[in-house]
Amino acid sequence: MSEPNSLVAHLIELRSRVLKAFLSIFVVFLCLVYFAQDLYHWLATPLLDTLPEHAEMIATDVASPFFAPFKLTMVLSFFIAIPMVFYQVWGFVAPGLYKNEKRLVAPLLFSSTLLFYLGMAFAYYVVFPLAFAFFTSVAPEGVVINTDISSYLNFVLKIFFAFGLSFEIPVAIVLMCWTGMTTPEALRAKRPYVIVGAFVVGMLLTPPDIISQTLLAIPMWILYEFGIIVGSVYSRRKPDEINEEQELD
Repeated sequence: MSEPNSLVAHLIELRSRVLKAFLSIFVVFLCLVYFAQDLYHWLATPLLDTLPEHAEMIATDVASPFFAPFKLTMVLSFFIAIPMVFYQVWGFVAPGLYKNEKRLVAPLLFSSTLLFYLGMAFAYYVVFPLAFAFFTSVAPEGVVINTDISSYLNFVLKIFFAFGLSFEIPVAIVLMCWTGMTTPEALRAKRPYVIVGAFVVGMLLTPPDIISQTLLAIPMWILYEFGIIVGSVYSRRKPDEINEEQELD
């Protein structure tokens, strides 16, 4: 009877953690929804600053002026609540981890959150101004740039996700080295292929211009090198050292 009871207890705990995660997102949403229009204007600033004179953003759908800021607020609420979501994940899995595993997972949860935020900040403050300046400068003569607000929102959200996920490369490398899936030496040997792959990924995840592709590929390469350095620290540990910690725990 202990195993079924244990399973039920775990399911109840999981439900509680999931509800708390969703509640944290909802609370952030309630705090931000009043400022939805201001948040959208802040998001659109990199494009508005590069638009030619007399050019402006437009809404081609009747409900876009409401739904575009509303959608942005929901997505932004999730982004802001990510630390609380990860905390609930940590609270659920931590009791079943060994001491050495706890020492790794906790920093990884923190660093993955920080790196995701850094990726988004890099996209907003570096990529957007350069990319939008390029787009507006190559418009054919006689073409008036009037960007739809919903299309713009979908565009920038894709870029945010692309850069946020790409900045998680060091976390993925550390996990692979720690679990023994690969070694820093093997990763260094694959460096030429990774550089080419970074530009291919940049081509697939960003708009079809060399600026955005390069601005994604170069950080991915730098983060790859950084991940190798950090991963080499964790991969140096011998299996018997880990087993000793597990026995002591």
